[in-house]
Amino acid sequence: MTPNETLVIPNRPPRQFIGEDRFNDRTDLKSWDDVKPLYDELLNRPLDSADELKQWLLDRSELESYLSENFAWRYIQMTCDTANEELVNRLNFFIAEIQPPMTSYGNDLDIKTINSPYLSQLTDEGYAVMVRGIKQGIEIFRDENIPLQTEIQTEERKYGAIAGAMTVVINGHEMTLPEASDLLQVTDRAVRENAWRTIWQRRYKDHDALDELFDRLRDLRHQVAVNAGFANFRDYSFAALGRFDYTPEDCFNFHDSVADAVVPLLDKLAQDRKDRLRVDELRPWDMKVDVEGRPPLKPFHTGVELIEKAITCFDRLDRSLGDDLRIMRAMGHLDLESRKGKAPGGYNYPLEEIGVPFIFMNATSSLRDLVTMVHEGGHAIHSFLTRELPLKAFRNPPMEVAELASMSMELLSMDHWDVFFDDPEELRRAKLQHLESIIETLPWVATIDKFQHWIYENPKHSVADRRENWLSIYTRFADNITDWAELEPVKTYLWQRQLHLYEVPFYYIEYGIAQLGAIGVWRNYRRDPEAGLAGYKNALSLGYKTPIREIYAAANVPFDFSREYIRELMEFVWEEIERLKK
Repeated sequence: MTPNETLVIPNRPPRQFIGEDRFNDRTDLKSWDDVKPLYDELLNRPLDSADELKQWLLDRSELESYLSENFAWRYIQMTCDTANEELVNRLNFFIAEIQPPMTSYGNDLDIKTINSPYLSQLTDEGYAVMVRGIKQGIEIFRDENIPLQTEIQTEERKYGAIAGAMTVVINGHEMTLPEASDLLQVTDRAVRENAWRTIWQRRYKDHDALDELFDRLRDLRHQVAVNAGFANFRDYSFAALGRFDYTPEDCFNFHDSVADAVVPLLDKLAQDRKDRLRVDELRPWDMKVDVEGRPPLKPFHTGVELIEKAITCFDRLDRSLGDDLRIMRAMGHLDLESRKGKAPGGYNYPLEEIGVPFIFMNATSSLRDLVTMVHEGGHAIHSFLTRELPLKAFRNPPMEVAELASMSMELLSMDHWDVFFDDPEELRRAKLQHLESIIETLPWVATIDKFQHWIYENPKHSVADRRENWLSIYTRFADNITDWAELEPVKTYLWQRQLHLYEVPFYYIEYGIAQLGAIGVWRNYRRDPEAGLAGYKNALSLGYKTPIREIYAAANVPFDFSREYIRELMEFVWEEIERLKK
């Protein structure tokens, strides 16, 4: 029996509150008036018992899940084709016409929830965490911020349009930047240098436009924070993101711990690379090439091959995980290959009604693309494991947990990458490169996070101030070996490649926290594969029904980013690197 013969394609739950006949197409929503009666019914419905409150919460969740998925498809379609004006307009319509009243009504419904005398009777797991978040949302809500948030979202989308339009011509061939980046692995140093300089000349061409866009976003975000009674957007963001489990001071400790425990390893890697390449100076275009002069790793050639191999890899961990990807493939919930006009980056977008997410990425044929696939696949598994939870609030864990799902899968799947590499030597190279990338990731996370703290603590800074402080922060967390001579303008604007700064501010420290958790999950898996995988799945299945620390505990890893714990984990990773080098 073939896999597809046993595959069960999920259906979305019946729309018991919305009704089955109200909306047909997945982006069918012509005006706010189409949903306003549903919000009015929720707002005006009497709630005379705990059971009625529970049903009311289910009905609200059904409506909000529909609207979430409606927005999701508009965003997905736009990022798949940023040059399509109709798709851009459909997304902007939702942002401008649907989200503002939806936000206002949402606050009214939150207040109704908190004021219910029956709320204390909802003692099942999950409600306490949900209520904590609702109360926080009420505290920071301001009517005057609704139009500002609409304007912010419209401005944020401009980053993808600018970046998505970036192409370069190398040797007569027009390429997207992800495609051109593959040339940074070519063994011919002149080819690498030309590709690197061409890519960054193209990025630098738009640096003024991106500076201006960022200034507008900074100012709008600061105004939102001030309106809500906060000193700065950083403090507002910690409240808005529901960071109940750690503080800005914890982030500063993370920065210091990474500088102390990880950056010295970054120097070791860079020095080793310089020595093995036998170059007088290690340059930025030398960082991705194989140090022994071997051609770049090619784990796949097409998007079809990438997903097929990823499915096989997941099957080896647990057949149900492979089936999750099969379902997404069967439903057309994958857009994997890079092409002109696509937005940059990659994501797994949850679809709240159907519960089967969508994976978007810009694959060419690199090891980084393999890692992106299994990373987004980890997010997808998370969606599948939580799709049966009754409330939308339960299915939306914080990013510190979401990224634990994805970054753990990078490492859990690694022992099965022979699916992508028949040659044991290429498999060894792939594992080694990925483990070294962890050493590189943590300092970059600290760099971006510390930069964001500075940006929003100093909301009146000039472009010159921003350049100066970026260089200071970058230097603290970068290796001391790479030579940037005559490349200062590019170094000054490395931050502009980071989509998160523009589109999802303060969403980045989560990668660092989750990377530590992921190493712990992988270490558990190495010690006991069955128990390690079970802990991983158990933690993800909780969704957001318990606090972050308890979710990490369910995976049998601490929620800890102290200097001692980071050093302990780095020793484990370094031992693995040394073993692979033998």
